[in-house]
Amino acid sequence: MHTLTDLKTGRLAGITRLDLSDELEHFPREIFDLADSLEVLNLSGNRLSELPDDLGRLHRLKVLFCSDNHFTHVPEGVGRCPALEIVGFKSNRIEQLSPNALPRRLRALILTDNCLTALPEALGDCADLQKLMLAGNRLQSLPTSLARCQKLELMRIAANQLQALPDWLLQMPRLAWLAYAGNPLPAPFCTPEDPGHCPRIDWQHVRLAQVLGQGASGVIHQARWREQDEPVAVKLYKGQMTSDGSPLNEMAACIAAGDHRQLVRLAGRIDNHPEQLPALVMQLIDPSWFNLAGPPSLASCTRDTYPAERRLSLSSVRRLAGAIASVAAHLHGHGITHGDLYAHNILCDEAGDCLLGDFGAASFYPQDGSTAAVALQRIEVLAFGVLLGELLGCCEEDCQALREVQQLCVQPEVMRRPGFAAISQHLRGV
Repeated sequence: MHTLTDLKTGRLAGITRLDLSDELEHFPREIFDLADSLEVLNLSGNRLSELPDDLGRLHRLKVLFCSDNHFTHVPEGVGRCPALEIVGFKSNRIEQLSPNALPRRLRALILTDNCLTALPEALGDCADLQKLMLAGNRLQSLPTSLARCQKLELMRIAANQLQALPDWLLQMPRLAWLAYAGNPLPAPFCTPEDPGHCPRIDWQHVRLAQVLGQGASGVIHQARWREQDEPVAVKLYKGQMTSDGSPLNEMAACIAAGDHRQLVRLAGRIDNHPEQLPALVMQLIDPSWFNLAGPPSLASCTRDTYPAERRLSLSSVRRLAGAIASVAAHLHGHGITHGDLYAHNILCDEAGDCLLGDFGAASFYPQDGSTAAVALQRIEVLAFGVLLGELLGCCEEDCQALREVQQLCVQPEVMRRPGFAAISQHLRGV
Protein backbone atom coordinates (compact mmCIF):
# COMPACT_ATOMS: atom_id res chain seq x y z
CA MET A 1 0.00 0.00 0.00
CA HIS A 2 1.33 3.43 -0.94
CA THR A 3 1.02 6.62 1.09
CA LEU A 4 -0.14 10.10 0.22
CA THR A 5 3.25 11.38 1.33
CA ASP A 6 5.00 9.09 -1.14
CA LEU A 7 2.73 10.39 -3.89
CA LYS A 8 3.17 14.07 -3.08
CA THR A 9 6.95 13.89 -2.74
CA GLY A 10 7.32 12.27 -6.16
CA ARG A 11 8.76 9.02 -4.85
CA LEU A 12 6.27 7.02 -6.95
CA ALA A 13 7.32 8.36 -10.34
CA GLY A 14 7.10 5.74 -13.07
CA ILE A 15 4.96 3.20 -11.18
CA THR A 16 2.33 1.23 -13.09
CA ARG A 17 0.08 0.48 -10.09
CA LEU A 18 -1.00 2.80 -7.29
CA ASP A 19 -2.81 1.53 -4.18
CA LEU A 20 -3.86 4.44 -2.00
CA SER A 21 -6.12 4.10 1.04
CA ASP A 22 -5.69 7.07 3.38
CA GLU A 23 -9.16 8.31 4.41
CA LEU A 24 -9.16 10.44 1.26
CA GLU A 25 -12.14 12.76 0.72
CA HIS A 26 -10.77 14.33 -2.45
CA PHE A 27 -8.90 12.93 -5.44
CA PRO A 28 -5.19 13.83 -5.14
CA ARG A 29 -4.26 15.79 -8.26
CA GLU A 30 -0.69 14.50 -7.95
CA ILE A 31 -1.97 11.22 -9.42
CA PHE A 32 -1.94 12.96 -12.80
CA ASP A 33 1.85 13.19 -12.53
CA LEU A 34 1.84 9.40 -13.08
CA ALA A 35 -0.20 9.62 -16.30
CA ASP A 36 2.57 8.32 -18.56
CA SER A 37 2.99 5.07 -16.59
CA LEU A 38 -0.09 4.37 -14.43
CA GLU A 39 -2.14 1.35 -15.54
CA VAL A 40 -3.85 0.24 -12.29
CA LEU A 41 -5.37 2.71 -9.81
CA ASN A 42 -6.84 1.35 -6.58
CA LEU A 43 -8.56 3.98 -4.42
CA SER A 44 -10.68 1.54 -2.42
CA GLY A 45 -11.31 2.12 1.26
CA ASN A 46 -11.45 5.92 1.27
CA ARG A 47 -14.23 8.53 1.63
CA LEU A 48 -14.38 9.65 -1.96
CA SER A 49 -17.65 10.71 -3.60
CA GLU A 50 -16.31 12.37 -6.76
CA LEU A 51 -13.56 11.91 -9.34
CA PRO A 52 -12.28 14.71 -11.63
CA ASP A 53 -13.99 15.25 -14.96
CA ASP A 54 -10.57 15.20 -16.63
CA LEU A 55 -9.75 11.70 -15.36
CA GLY A 56 -9.12 10.80 -19.00
CA ARG A 57 -5.71 12.44 -18.63
CA LEU A 58 -4.69 9.05 -17.21
CA HIS A 59 -4.36 7.87 -20.79
CA ARG A 60 -2.69 4.53 -19.94
CA LEU A 61 -5.10 3.58 -17.13
CA LYS A 62 -6.57 0.09 -17.67
CA VAL A 63 -7.96 -0.75 -14.22
CA LEU A 64 -9.81 1.46 -11.71
CA PHE A 65 -11.00 0.24 -8.30
CA CYS A 66 -13.00 2.56 -6.03
CA SER A 67 -14.73 0.09 -3.71
CA ASP A 68 -15.82 0.99 -0.17
CA ASN A 69 -16.13 4.72 -0.71
CA HIS A 70 -19.08 7.17 -0.64
CA PHE A 71 -20.01 7.39 -4.33
CA THR A 72 -23.69 7.79 -5.20
CA HIS A 73 -22.99 7.66 -8.93
CA VAL A 74 -20.20 6.48 -11.20
CA PRO A 75 -18.39 9.69 -12.19
CA GLU A 76 -18.55 10.58 -15.87
CA GLY A 77 -14.80 11.16 -15.88
CA VAL A 78 -14.46 7.36 -15.78
CA GLY A 79 -15.99 7.17 -19.24
CA ARG A 80 -13.34 9.54 -20.59
CA CYS A 81 -10.41 7.20 -19.89
CA PRO A 82 -9.38 5.94 -23.34
CA ALA A 83 -7.65 2.70 -22.24
CA LEU A 84 -9.84 1.79 -19.26
CA GLU A 85 -11.06 -1.84 -19.32
CA ILE A 86 -11.92 -2.82 -15.72
CA VAL A 87 -14.06 -0.62 -13.45
CA GLY A 88 -14.93 -1.55 -9.87
CA PHE A 89 -17.16 0.45 -7.51
CA LYS A 90 -18.22 -2.29 -5.11
CA SER A 91 -19.90 -1.40 -1.78
CA ASN A 92 -20.66 2.25 -2.32
CA ARG A 93 -24.07 3.99 -2.40
CA ILE A 94 -24.42 4.15 -6.16
CA GLU A 95 -27.94 4.88 -7.39
CA GLN A 96 -27.12 6.01 -10.91
CA LEU A 97 -24.99 4.83 -13.81
CA SER A 98 -24.79 7.42 -16.56
CA PRO A 99 -24.18 6.27 -20.13
CA ASN A 100 -21.34 8.80 -20.20
CA ALA A 101 -19.56 6.94 -17.37
CA LEU A 102 -19.00 3.83 -19.51
CA PRO A 103 -15.51 3.54 -21.06
CA ARG A 104 -15.61 2.42 -24.67
CA ARG A 105 -13.14 -0.45 -24.04
CA LEU A 106 -14.95 -1.79 -20.96
CA ARG A 107 -14.34 -5.51 -20.29
CA ALA A 108 -15.41 -5.83 -16.65
CA LEU A 109 -17.87 -3.75 -14.63
CA ILE A 110 -18.15 -4.43 -10.89
CA LEU A 111 -21.01 -2.64 -9.11
CA THR A 112 -21.76 -5.21 -6.41
CA ASP A 113 -23.52 -4.07 -3.23
CA ASN A 114 -24.93 -0.72 -4.28
CA CYS A 115 -28.38 0.85 -4.74
CA LEU A 116 -28.94 0.69 -8.50
CA THR A 117 -32.55 0.37 -9.64
CA ALA A 118 -31.85 0.52 -13.37
CA LEU A 119 -29.04 0.32 -15.92
CA PRO A 120 -28.63 2.42 -19.06
CA GLU A 121 -29.40 0.93 -22.45
CA ALA A 122 -25.97 2.21 -23.50
CA LEU A 123 -24.44 -0.70 -21.60
CA GLY A 124 -25.30 -2.78 -24.65
CA ASP A 125 -22.84 -0.69 -26.67
CA CYS A 126 -19.92 -2.10 -24.64
CA ALA A 127 -19.03 -4.71 -27.23
CA ASP A 128 -16.01 -6.04 -25.30
CA LEU A 129 -17.89 -6.61 -22.01
CA GLN A 130 -16.97 -10.01 -20.53
CA LYS A 131 -17.75 -9.70 -16.82
CA LEU A 132 -20.73 -7.93 -15.21
CA MET A 133 -21.01 -7.99 -11.41
CA LEU A 134 -24.32 -6.59 -10.14
CA ALA A 135 -25.22 -8.67 -7.07
CA GLY A 136 -26.79 -6.83 -4.15
CA ASN A 137 -28.56 -3.96 -5.92
CA ARG A 138 -32.25 -3.13 -6.50
CA LEU A 139 -32.56 -3.89 -10.19
CA GLN A 140 -36.05 -4.78 -11.36
CA SER A 141 -35.04 -5.48 -14.94
CA LEU A 142 -32.03 -5.68 -17.23
CA PRO A 143 -31.66 -3.56 -20.37
CA THR A 144 -32.52 -5.58 -23.47
CA SER A 145 -29.53 -3.99 -25.17
CA LEU A 146 -27.28 -6.31 -23.14
CA ALA A 147 -28.20 -9.02 -25.64
CA ARG A 148 -25.77 -7.26 -27.98
CA CYS A 149 -22.86 -7.96 -25.61
CA GLN A 150 -21.98 -11.19 -27.33
CA LYS A 151 -18.68 -11.54 -25.44
CA LEU A 152 -20.37 -11.58 -22.02
CA GLU A 153 -19.09 -14.64 -20.13
CA LEU A 154 -19.70 -14.06 -16.41
CA MET A 155 -22.73 -12.38 -14.88
CA ARG A 156 -23.76 -11.90 -11.25
CA ILE A 157 -27.31 -10.60 -10.76
CA ALA A 158 -28.11 -12.27 -7.43
CA ALA A 159 -29.93 -10.43 -4.63
CA ASN A 160 -31.78 -7.89 -6.78
CA GLN A 161 -35.49 -7.36 -7.48
CA LEU A 162 -35.74 -9.25 -10.77
CA GLN A 163 -39.06 -11.04 -11.26
CA ALA A 164 -37.99 -12.97 -14.36
CA LEU A 165 -34.89 -14.07 -16.22
CA PRO A 166 -35.11 -12.52 -19.70
CA ASP A 167 -35.17 -14.92 -22.64
CA TRP A 168 -32.19 -13.24 -24.31
CA LEU A 169 -30.06 -13.91 -21.24
CA LEU A 170 -30.49 -17.66 -21.67
CA GLN A 171 -29.35 -17.47 -25.29
CA MET A 172 -26.07 -15.59 -24.82
CA PRO A 173 -23.45 -17.55 -26.82
CA ARG A 174 -20.52 -17.14 -24.40
CA LEU A 175 -22.25 -16.88 -21.03
CA ALA A 176 -20.77 -19.62 -18.83
CA TRP A 177 -20.97 -18.40 -15.23
CA LEU A 178 -24.33 -17.05 -14.02
CA ALA A 179 -25.64 -16.36 -10.50
CA TYR A 180 -29.21 -15.15 -9.93
CA ALA A 181 -30.30 -16.43 -6.50
CA GLY A 182 -32.05 -14.08 -4.09
CA ASN A 183 -34.42 -12.45 -6.58
CA PRO A 184 -38.24 -12.55 -6.35
CA LEU A 185 -38.41 -15.02 -9.24
CA PRO A 186 -41.07 -17.71 -9.63
CA ALA A 187 -40.80 -20.22 -6.79
CA PRO A 188 -38.88 -22.99 -8.61
CA PHE A 189 -36.07 -20.49 -9.35
CA CYS A 190 -35.76 -19.42 -5.71
CA THR A 191 -33.70 -20.82 -2.89
CA PRO A 192 -35.98 -23.22 -0.98
CA GLU A 193 -36.82 -22.29 2.60
CA ASP A 194 -36.16 -25.90 3.55
CA PRO A 195 -33.21 -27.00 1.39
CA GLY A 196 -33.31 -30.60 2.63
CA HIS A 197 -32.49 -32.82 5.53
CA CYS A 198 -29.40 -31.80 7.48
CA PRO A 199 -28.78 -32.96 11.06
CA ARG A 200 -28.78 -30.26 13.74
CA ILE A 201 -25.62 -29.96 15.81
CA ASP A 202 -25.58 -28.23 19.20
CA TRP A 203 -23.04 -25.42 19.40
CA GLN A 204 -22.16 -26.59 22.91
CA HIS A 205 -20.76 -29.79 21.40
CA VAL A 206 -18.33 -27.98 19.10
CA ARG A 207 -14.90 -26.64 20.03
CA LEU A 208 -13.29 -24.31 17.53
CA ALA A 209 -9.54 -24.41 16.92
CA GLN A 210 -7.39 -22.50 14.43
CA VAL A 211 -8.73 -20.58 11.46
CA LEU A 212 -8.12 -22.51 8.24
CA GLY A 213 -9.26 -19.83 5.86
CA GLN A 214 -11.74 -17.05 5.32
CA GLY A 215 -13.43 -15.34 2.44
CA ALA A 216 -16.27 -13.00 1.67
CA SER A 217 -18.94 -15.48 2.78
CA GLY A 218 -17.45 -16.71 6.05
CA VAL A 219 -14.66 -18.10 8.17
CA ILE A 220 -13.61 -21.77 8.27
CA HIS A 221 -12.17 -23.20 11.50
CA GLN A 222 -10.72 -26.54 12.32
CA ALA A 223 -12.80 -27.90 15.18
CA ARG A 224 -13.65 -30.81 17.41
CA TRP A 225 -17.14 -32.24 17.55
CA ARG A 226 -17.79 -34.76 20.25
CA GLU A 227 -19.56 -37.16 17.90
CA GLN A 228 -16.39 -37.53 15.80
CA ASP A 229 -12.98 -38.96 16.64
CA GLU A 230 -11.40 -37.03 13.77
CA PRO A 231 -11.29 -33.22 13.64
CA VAL A 232 -13.88 -31.47 11.47
CA ALA A 233 -14.22 -28.11 9.74
CA VAL A 234 -16.78 -25.51 10.79
CA LYS A 235 -17.79 -22.69 8.47
CA LEU A 236 -19.35 -19.67 10.17
CA TYR A 237 -21.31 -17.67 7.60
CA LYS A 238 -21.32 -13.89 7.51
CA GLY A 239 -24.37 -11.85 6.64
CA GLN A 240 -22.76 -9.40 4.21
CA MET A 241 -23.23 -9.42 0.48
CA THR A 242 -20.48 -11.06 -1.56
CA SER A 243 -19.63 -10.63 -5.22
CA ASP A 244 -21.74 -13.73 -5.92
CA GLY A 245 -24.73 -12.98 -3.69
CA SER A 246 -25.93 -13.90 -0.20
CA PRO A 247 -23.83 -16.26 1.96
CA LEU A 248 -27.08 -17.73 3.29
CA ASN A 249 -27.98 -18.87 -0.21
CA GLU A 250 -24.57 -20.54 -0.42
CA MET A 251 -25.31 -22.42 2.80
CA ALA A 252 -28.70 -23.56 1.53
CA ALA A 253 -27.16 -24.80 -1.73
CA CYS A 254 -24.53 -26.79 0.17
CA ILE A 255 -27.31 -28.54 2.10
CA ALA A 256 -29.54 -29.09 -0.93
CA ALA A 257 -26.67 -30.57 -2.94
CA GLY A 258 -26.74 -33.80 -0.92
CA ASP A 259 -24.01 -36.43 -1.03
CA HIS A 260 -21.58 -37.10 -3.84
CA ARG A 261 -18.03 -38.37 -3.95
CA GLN A 262 -16.84 -35.05 -5.38
CA LEU A 263 -18.56 -32.89 -2.74
CA VAL A 264 -17.33 -32.07 0.74
CA ARG A 265 -19.37 -34.19 3.18
CA LEU A 266 -21.66 -32.33 5.55
CA ALA A 267 -22.04 -33.54 9.14
CA GLY A 268 -24.75 -31.05 10.06
CA ARG A 269 -25.76 -27.46 10.65
CA ILE A 270 -25.53 -25.28 13.75
CA ASP A 271 -28.53 -23.08 14.52
CA ASN A 272 -27.75 -21.95 18.08
CA HIS A 273 -24.49 -20.07 17.70
CA PRO A 274 -24.27 -17.44 20.50
CA GLU A 275 -24.09 -14.63 17.92
CA GLN A 276 -26.78 -16.27 15.77
CA LEU A 277 -24.28 -16.96 13.00
CA PRO A 278 -25.44 -19.78 10.74
CA ALA A 279 -22.83 -22.51 10.46
CA LEU A 280 -22.09 -25.86 8.86
CA VAL A 281 -19.99 -28.71 10.23
CA MET A 282 -18.23 -30.57 7.46
CA GLN A 283 -15.46 -32.90 6.47
CA LEU A 284 -11.95 -31.59 7.13
CA ILE A 285 -9.87 -31.65 3.96
CA ASP A 286 -6.29 -32.83 4.24
CA PRO A 287 -3.96 -29.81 3.93
CA SER A 288 -2.01 -31.59 1.19
CA TRP A 289 -4.92 -31.06 -1.21
CA PHE A 290 -4.42 -28.13 -3.58
CA ASN A 291 -6.45 -25.90 -5.88
CA LEU A 292 -6.29 -27.02 -9.48
CA ALA A 293 -5.70 -23.42 -10.60
CA GLY A 294 -5.68 -19.86 -9.37
CA PRO A 295 -8.60 -17.47 -9.91
CA PRO A 296 -8.73 -15.10 -12.89
CA SER A 297 -6.26 -12.24 -12.93
CA LEU A 298 -6.82 -8.67 -14.06
CA ALA A 299 -5.33 -9.61 -17.41
CA SER A 300 -7.27 -12.86 -17.90
CA CYS A 301 -10.58 -11.31 -16.69
CA THR A 302 -12.74 -14.47 -16.75
CA ARG A 303 -10.12 -17.18 -17.19
CA ASP A 304 -8.34 -19.08 -14.44
CA THR A 305 -4.58 -18.82 -14.05
CA TYR A 306 -2.53 -22.02 -13.96
CA PRO A 307 0.99 -22.41 -12.58
CA ALA A 308 3.47 -22.59 -15.44
CA GLU A 309 4.68 -25.93 -14.12
CA ARG A 310 1.22 -27.50 -13.95
CA ARG A 311 1.33 -30.54 -16.22
CA LEU A 312 -1.27 -33.32 -16.20
CA SER A 313 -1.15 -36.82 -17.55
CA LEU A 314 -3.87 -37.87 -19.96
CA SER A 315 -5.21 -40.32 -17.38
CA SER A 316 -5.46 -37.48 -14.84
CA VAL A 317 -7.36 -35.28 -17.29
CA ARG A 318 -9.76 -38.13 -18.05
CA ARG A 319 -10.28 -38.75 -14.35
CA LEU A 320 -10.82 -35.08 -13.53
CA ALA A 321 -13.18 -34.51 -16.44
CA GLY A 322 -15.25 -37.57 -15.58
CA ALA A 323 -15.45 -36.61 -11.91
CA ILE A 324 -16.52 -33.01 -12.53
CA ALA A 325 -19.07 -34.03 -15.16
CA SER A 326 -20.45 -36.54 -12.67
CA VAL A 327 -20.83 -34.05 -9.82
CA ALA A 328 -22.31 -31.44 -12.16
CA ALA A 329 -24.87 -34.00 -13.35
CA HIS A 330 -25.63 -34.73 -9.69
CA LEU A 331 -26.20 -31.05 -8.91
CA HIS A 332 -28.39 -30.56 -11.98
CA GLY A 333 -30.39 -33.58 -10.88
CA HIS A 334 -31.13 -31.63 -7.69
CA GLY A 335 -32.14 -28.48 -9.58
CA ILE A 336 -28.93 -26.61 -8.73
CA THR A 337 -26.48 -24.82 -11.00
CA HIS A 338 -23.09 -24.28 -9.39
CA GLY A 339 -22.58 -20.95 -11.14
CA ASP A 340 -18.82 -20.92 -10.57
CA LEU A 341 -17.59 -24.11 -12.25
CA TYR A 342 -13.91 -23.19 -12.35
CA ALA A 343 -10.64 -25.00 -11.75
CA HIS A 344 -9.87 -22.64 -8.86
CA ASN A 345 -12.89 -24.11 -7.05
CA ILE A 346 -11.65 -27.68 -7.51
CA LEU A 347 -9.43 -29.23 -4.84
CA CYS A 348 -7.18 -32.12 -5.86
CA ASP A 349 -4.81 -34.55 -4.23
CA GLU A 350 -1.72 -36.17 -5.71
CA ALA A 351 -3.68 -39.34 -6.50
CA GLY A 352 -6.01 -37.42 -8.82
CA ASP A 353 -9.10 -37.33 -6.64
CA CYS A 354 -10.98 -34.04 -6.58
CA LEU A 355 -13.67 -32.08 -4.77
CA LEU A 356 -15.83 -29.27 -6.11
CA GLY A 357 -16.31 -26.44 -3.63
CA ASP A 358 -17.55 -22.84 -3.24
CA PHE A 359 -21.33 -22.69 -3.73
CA GLY A 360 -21.46 -18.92 -3.40
CA ALA A 361 -22.83 -18.49 -6.94
CA ALA A 362 -25.21 -21.46 -6.85
CA SER A 363 -28.79 -20.95 -8.05
CA PHE A 364 -31.90 -23.11 -8.22
CA TYR A 365 -34.10 -23.89 -11.19
CA PRO A 366 -37.23 -26.02 -11.85
CA GLN A 367 -36.80 -29.65 -12.79
CA ASP A 368 -39.62 -29.51 -15.33
CA GLY A 369 -37.73 -29.85 -18.59
CA SER A 370 -38.74 -26.33 -19.63
CA THR A 371 -36.69 -24.38 -22.12
CA ALA A 372 -35.45 -22.07 -19.38
CA ALA A 373 -34.41 -24.98 -17.15
CA VAL A 374 -32.53 -26.72 -19.96
CA ALA A 375 -30.85 -23.48 -21.03
CA LEU A 376 -29.59 -22.84 -17.48
CA GLN A 377 -28.04 -26.31 -17.45
CA ARG A 378 -26.42 -25.77 -20.84
CA ILE A 379 -24.91 -22.48 -19.71
CA GLU A 380 -23.02 -24.46 -17.09
CA VAL A 381 -21.99 -26.99 -19.74
CA LEU A 382 -20.12 -24.16 -21.45
CA ALA A 383 -18.21 -23.54 -18.20
CA PHE A 384 -17.29 -27.23 -18.18
CA GLY A 385 -16.15 -26.98 -21.81
CA VAL A 386 -13.88 -24.06 -20.92
CA LEU A 387 -12.49 -26.07 -18.00
CA LEU A 388 -11.90 -29.15 -20.15
CA GLY A 389 -10.08 -27.03 -22.71
CA GLU A 390 -7.80 -25.68 -20.00
CA LEU A 391 -7.09 -29.17 -18.69
CA LEU A 392 -6.21 -30.31 -22.19
CA GLY A 393 -3.92 -27.31 -22.43
CA CYS A 394 -2.03 -28.65 -19.40
CA CYS A 395 -2.04 -32.23 -20.67
CA GLU A 396 1.18 -34.00 -21.58
CA GLU A 397 -0.43 -35.50 -24.67
CA ASP A 398 -3.36 -34.69 -26.89
CA CYS A 399 -6.59 -36.67 -27.08
CA GLN A 400 -8.85 -36.18 -30.07
CA ALA A 401 -11.82 -37.85 -28.37
CA LEU A 402 -11.66 -35.40 -25.45
CA ARG A 403 -11.25 -32.53 -27.89
CA GLU A 404 -14.47 -33.58 -29.59
CA VAL A 405 -16.35 -33.62 -26.28
CA GLN A 406 -14.93 -30.21 -25.44
CA GLN A 407 -16.06 -28.77 -28.77
CA LEU A 408 -19.60 -30.04 -28.21
CA CYS A 409 -19.68 -28.20 -24.89
CA VAL A 410 -18.48 -24.82 -26.14
CA GLN A 411 -20.61 -24.43 -29.24
CA PRO A 412 -22.28 -21.00 -29.25
CA GLU A 413 -25.87 -22.22 -29.72
CA VAL A 414 -26.88 -22.89 -26.12
CA MET A 415 -29.55 -25.53 -26.69
CA ARG A 416 -27.31 -27.64 -28.93
CA ARG A 417 -24.86 -28.37 -26.14
CA PRO A 418 -25.23 -31.79 -24.50
CA GLY A 419 -26.39 -32.23 -20.91
CA PHE A 420 -24.07 -33.59 -18.24
CA ALA A 421 -25.61 -37.07 -18.35
CA ALA A 422 -24.67 -37.33 -22.03
CA ILE A 423 -21.24 -35.81 -21.36
CA SER A 424 -20.55 -38.39 -18.65
CA GLN A 425 -21.52 -41.16 -21.03
CA HIS A 426 -19.21 -39.73 -23.71
CA LEU A 427 -16.34 -39.53 -21.24
CA ARG A 428 -16.76 -43.13 -20.14
CA GLY A 429 -16.05 -44.16 -23.72
CA VAL A 430 -12.93 -41.99 -24.09
